[in-house]
Amino acid sequence: MAEDLHIPHGVSKEEVYKALYPQLQALTDGESDLIANMANITSALKEAFGFFWVGFYRVVDDKLVLGPFQGPPACTRIMYGKGVCGTAWKEGRTLIVPDVDKFPGHIACSSLSRSEIVIPVKKGDSVTAVLDVDSDRPDHFDEIDAFYLEKICSLFG
Repeated sequence: MAEDLHIPHGVSKEEVYKALYPQLQALTDGESDLIANMANITSALKEAFGFFWVGFYRVVDDKLVLGPFQGPPACTRIMYGKGVCGTAWKEGRTLIVPDVDKFPGHIACSSLSRSEIVIPVKKGDSVTAVLDVDSDRPDHFDEIDAFYLEKICSLFG
């Protein structure tokens, strides 16, 4: 597949996700390198939606370690159960945070982040990484984002 994305404009975000998903599937199909796939997915999501920050944290030993991302510099390591990412890892479920200032123990990598969604990447029952997406707008994420970002993360399964 060519690495050019075809992103529709003037449509709902669900329509953008629907157009983007098969392109990501084709982009990652046959590529066994996890980091390469994570890099392309973060780039595509940033390009398609203009998110403030989008990236992966990989589970390495007992911490989340920063992986491929798009956006300003980020926290390098996050402990299990800490912040939104560490909590999503611990609970093994997607977390939507409409206002990061109201999330107990939120780790502020950037004071410009206002809302966040974190999706665990699972292999079997184990969380191997999390996809973290931040917005500079409050209440940016909803169940549509959760559904499609979970589907995108399933490409790693």
